[in-house]
Amino acid sequence: MITTDVALAAQQLNSCRVVAIPTETVYGLAALVSCPDAIQRVYTIKNRPTDHPLIVHLSPNASPEDWGIFNQHARTLAATCWPGPLTLLVPRTSRVPNSVTGGRESVAIRVPAHRVTQNLLNQLNDAIVAPSANTFGHVSPTNAQHVADDLGVNVDLILDGGSCDVGIESTIVDCTVDPPQIVRPGAITAQQIETLLSIDLDEVQGPSRAPGMLASHYAPTVPIILTQSIKDAEQLVSNFSATKHRYKLINFDDLTVYAARLYKELRDAEDTCDGIVAVLPPAEGLGVAICDRLTKAAAPK
Repeated sequence: MITTDVALAAQQLNSCRVVAIPTETVYGLAALVSCPDAIQRVYTIKNRPTDHPLIVHLSPNASPEDWGIFNQHARTLAATCWPGPLTLLVPRTSRVPNSVTGGRESVAIRVPAHRVTQNLLNQLNDAIVAPSANTFGHVSPTNAQHVADDLGVNVDLILDGGSCDVGIESTIVDCTVDPPQIVRPGAITAQQIETLLSIDLDEVQGPSRAPGMLASHYAPTVPIILTQSIKDAEQLVSNFSATKHRYKLINFDDLTVYAARLYKELRDAEDTCDGIVAVLPPAEGLGVAICDRLTKAAAPK
C-alpha cells in the first residue's frame, strides 16, 4: 500500500516491519537496526547478498558517534554536509550488528535531508537501514510507483514523499583510511570534499566495502549504449530506427537535471523501447557521479 501517513509508517517500522521510504537521493527499503528479522527481510526482498553492507540512516537529532567512531575528517564532513546526500564510512561501535555491515568492522552512516524522512526518523525508537528500494542491481527508484513496480506486495508499506530531488545515491567517503577516499561518487563532489578538508583525496583502491562499488549495478532490463557526444548518439538512434528498433536517447545539458531524471528515464525506457543511447557528460563535478551510474548500468551483468 502507498501512503503519505508518516505516523503509520513509523508504527510499522517500530513493529519490525519493512517500509519503503523517500529520501532526497533515492527511495530506500527501511528496517530498524534493532530488528534482525526485518533486516533479513530487506536482504530477501531485494535479493541482495548478505555480505553487501547497508547504510545506517539517522535523525538529525541523533548522536552519530553512538554508531560510529569519527576522526576529525569525519567530524568535519558531518558538521558541514549533514543533513544531506553524504555517507561516511567509519569504524563501527558495538551498537551496530554484523547483519548491517556484512561482517565488516566499518559502518556507513548518513543523515538524510528529506523532510518526510526526518519526520519519520524522529518518530522511531532506533536508527534504520535503508538500501535502495528495488531488486538488487536494478535501476534505483526515485518515486513511490517505482518501488511498487519493483517490489509490490513484498513491502509492508510504501511511504510516498514525492519524487527525489537529487535522484542518485549519496556520495560515500571512506574515513577509515588516510587520506580519505570517495568509494561512491554523488552530488557532493570530490572538489567540495577536498575544499572542506583542505586535503587531496586518495584514489579509490582496495576491496568492495560499501554500496555501489560493484562493476555492474543500476541496470535497466534493456541494453544501454554510451556515447561521448550528442551527434554520435543521434546517429545511433537514427540507425536503430531504420531497422525498426526504438532506442531512447538520454542527454541533459544541466547536470543537476540529468542526475534528478536519470533513473526515471532508464525505467521509462524499459516499458517502451528496445534499448537506450545515453550521452556521457563531462567527468567533472556532478558529471563524475552520472558517468559512474551510466557506466555501471551499461556494464555486462
